[in-house]
Amino acid sequence: MGWWQLNADTLARSRFVVSPLAETFASLKQLHAGAGAHPGEQEWLRAHLPGYRALLAADPVTARLVRAGLGREWIADFLTPAPRGGEDFATEVGRVRAVAPADARAHLRVSLAGPLPDMLDRDDLPERAAALLEWVWEETVRPYWERRRRVLEADVMARTARVSRGGWAGVLDSLRPGGTRWLGDNRLQINLHEYPPREISGAELVFVPVTAQRHGWVAWEERERYAVIYPCTGVLAGHGDDRPVPASLGALLGAARAGVLVLLDSPLSTTQLTAVTGQGLGSVGRHLKVLREAGLVTRWRAGREVLYARTAAGEVVVEAAGQQRPEGARAESREGERPATTAAQPTDAASRHSRRSA
Repeated sequence: MGWWQLNADTLARSRFVVSPLAETFASLKQLHAGAGAHPGEQEWLRAHLPGYRALLAADPVTARLVRAGLGREWIADFLTPAPRGGEDFATEVGRVRAVAPADARAHLRVSLAGPLPDMLDRDDLPERAAALLEWVWEETVRPYWERRRRVLEADVMARTARVSRGGWAGVLDSLRPGGTRWLGDNRLQINLHEYPPREISGAELVFVPVTAQRHGWVAWEERERYAVIYPCTGVLAGHGDDRPVPASLGALLGAARAGVLVLLDSPLSTTQLTAVTGQGLGSVGRHLKVLREAGLVTRWRAGREVLYARTAAGEVVVEAAGQQRPEGARAESREGERPATTAAQPTDAASRHSRRSA
């Protein structure tokens, strides 16, 4: 299995960040795969897959670059620089464009595990890759970004709250699928592949959620910055209309209020619940007030946020109602969609932040 060695200070300094480029690259992988796991992904693919395929059909060089860069096992390093947090898409994609052509070709040889095709033996690969990522961002991610960003931030806040309540081990284990878990003895397993461990103590370590993949990847730069990109938590990643509300629970509480209770198996704030449900902030607040007064939900402060989660009584109610058939109509509908490949970095000097597919 692949794992990283890191000391307690490195883990304590690590943080969760949101990256527009990571979300865009995850969307590129989703377009390349052409298959959705749930109705939200399928709807998004129906809207954007024809345009993506037409783009590549008109540009054989970029089409070959995508196939080579995603590879069968490795992702070419230069396509996915390690996120730094707090940067906009233009700044992040600028690092892809700034890669030296010789480095891009070397990274592709790693992802191909062999020689570079004559078609890709050229100097404009970083520019082509950046232009493709810009197209994916503008056409398939940016129209949904405000909602996706809120969902990603909801995931970050929920996991950060979990760290404060129960420590890092449980949070790291929850980054699965893909084999990510805390092994103890300062070891973080990043996937199930057999690769030499890496010592990352003292480096910057970030964890980055994405909505468009069922798996994640890892990245690093110059042995100074490491990133674990992971799929957004199931509460948030799926299309909200796919969250079933048991008929009996909906009849008891109302579909919208019952939907809020169902979502609270993970700590969420009113802002996060608004992002996930599509309900107004005032409506969510009223639902939470009623649920708290009924003893089904509790709340506590985490930094500047007030988080809510089900109580033991709330768990019993949801579990009991879950034995019933789901309602045909779920909690209030809303616009939006929800949508990697787990990877390990090679130790090859030519590949500073490659990814190994799961």
